[in-house]
Amino acid sequence: MKPLTFKDADRLLRERGFRHTGTSGSHYIYRDAASRRVVVPRHSGNIPTGTARAILRDMGIDPATYR
Repeated sequence: MKPLTFKDADRLLRERGFRHTGTSGSHYIYRDAASRRVVVPRHSGNIPTGTARAILRDMGIDPATYR
C-alpha cells in the first residue's frame, strides 16, 4: 500500500463527498451525506499503515485496491 499523508487523506475524503465537521486535538473529523464518520490524525509525515487502512475502510475504499 502506498503511504498516506494527511493531505492525501483530506483530498480523497473531499473527492468522495466528505466534509470537515470538527476537530478534536490533532484529529480532523469528516462526515458525508449518509453521516458516515471518518477521523484522520493531522501529524507530520505519513499516517501509520494500520491507521491508513482503517481510514480507507471507513471511507468505503478497499485498502488492497488503493493505488
